[in-house]
Amino acid sequence: MHAFDVLGDPVRRRILELLASGEQASGEISAVIRGEFGISQPAVSQHLRVLRESGFASVRAEGTRRLYAVDAAPLREVDAWLERFRGFWDQRLDALGTELARGKRERRLREEEKGVSGDE
Repeated sequence: MHAFDVLGDPVRRRILELLASGEQASGEISAVIRGEFGISQPAVSQHLRVLRESGFASVRAEGTRRLYAVDAAPLREVDAWLERFRGFWDQRLDALGTELARGKRERRLREEEKGVSGDE
């Protein structure tokens, strides 16, 4: 399964968000996801299986519990692919920053002019 197919599902993205804070038991994950998305425990298990089989999550047994954790390797691959497109955003964000600074400077100058002309 392609990384964007995995990440394209909001339930799987939310599971990864939960796992980003650290390892969690499948029961804890299931409770949160069922509450937020209103899906069954077997459906949550299917999403966990997809994440595990696609390499986005790992699982380990601790007694009767199954603990899931994020596996960063596929996320690094997604990040590397996105790197090609960051230049588009960086240029636009830099231009936005310039315009915001220009607007603040012009507003400050107008306020200073009003202060000077108001004292006369």
